[in-house]
Amino acid sequence: MSMKLGDMMPSFEGATTWFNGSLEETRRAIQGRPVLVHFWAVSCGICKDKMPQVQELIRMYSENGLQTVAVHMPRYEADTDLDTVGLAIHDNNITEPVAVDSLHKLKGAFQNEQGWVPVYYLFDAEGKLKTRAAGEFGVTVLQTALEKLFVPKAEAAGG
Repeated sequence: MSMKLGDMMPSFEGATTWFNGSLEETRRAIQGRPVLVHFWAVSCGICKDKMPQVQELIRMYSENGLQTVAVHMPRYEADTDLDTVGLAIHDNNITEPVAVDSLHKLKGAFQNEQGWVPVYYLFDAEGKLKTRAAGEFGVTVLQTALEKLFVPKAEAAGG
């Protein structure tokens, strides 16, 4: 079973480590705001290939209030080395809070049973799931969902 559209955003309780923030800071930052949660792993080639596109979307939509939380979900023993994770965060220009999910509690909370990475969850300002996309083409699906969520103000006003 996976999350369905309209499901509420799970808590980030259970993260074993945080980079670029803490659980409390993240909770405050995302309260009442649209949120993108993206799962990735150091060992994931697609994650590395798609990260520049993800970071560009984050940059574009953060101006409209989008908040982002990255979740590093170790898939292999080598993925659990926090120095390696920190280096990957730096190398990929990840500036948003990063929850490390070494115990896979967030994987469970977000109902990511298959352990997909990358996987993207977009929630509206009320915390309801608007879209979920995974894999190589997930960024394209995410971009379309972001465009719908953030209708340009002129269009929203009917002009």
